[in-house]
Amino acid sequence: MDTATLEIEREDHEHGGRYVARLAPGAEAELTYRKTGEHVLAVDHTYTPPPFRGRDVALSLVKRLIADARQNGDRIVPICPYVAVQFRRHPEWSELLAQ
Repeated sequence: MDTATLEIEREDHEHGGRYVARLAPGAEAELTYRKTGEHVLAVDHTYTPPPFRGRDVALSLVKRLIADARQNGDRIVPICPYVAVQFRRHPEWSELLAQ
């Protein structure tokens, strides 16, 4: 699997949403978030099915989140431990952290 060509969709609704990558029939990776204010997203969960772990699928979901946040003027509260670790590893994202 090449994460450079991984198709990620954003499903947005009134109170939150998710980013999803359909990896195989019946296998999805996802990153979920809640809207906690105007332009504030609390990212609360990421999941990659075990057979697809170690391939940077979850990181691809986070990078899509980051790109969308920059484009839309959103700020992020990284509740999910994986997302919090990625923010520490990528200090260039720090301007997107909600205060």
